[in-house]
Amino acid sequence: MITIFKDKKDIPGDMEYVELNDLFFNQNTVSFIDKQAEEIIEILDNSKLISKYKIYSRFDEITLDIDRLSTGCKTVLNILYYPDKVFCLKECGNNALEVIYHFETGFVFSEYALIPFTMDTVAVQSRSGKKVISDYEELKEWWNIEK
Repeated sequence: MITIFKDKKDIPGDMEYVELNDLFFNQNTVSFIDKQAEEIIEILDNSKLISKYKIYSRFDEITLDIDRLSTGCKTVLNILYYPDKVFCLKECGNNALEVIYHFETGFVFSEYALIPFTMDTVAVQSRSGKKVISDYEELKEWWNIEK
């Protein structure tokens, strides 16, 4: 399950925090793109991966460089390929959040509540410890009350 941090101070010192998902993807993740990315790219950006660095955009019906993916899609792919790093959620739309909240592994950060209605069980980590939450309202309350 995905682990959520809402305070940067709660991220363990041995974990790398990535705030700029677009830049991280373009400099790192893009070199790992493989079959795992196909479904995510199709679901989130309605595009088709046609080679390691090219996508076919159904919206424009043209071939584009993969760096033209949305930042939400790039964030999802960053989490997929780097499950040991913490990625910021602030540039993710609800479609990306729905995918992220169903991941079996990964770490994310957001100071404010970003919760899809179709959330799965997640782990939350704060100074008071780690706990598992599987209810939308309970997670929303944790984000609003937990200090």
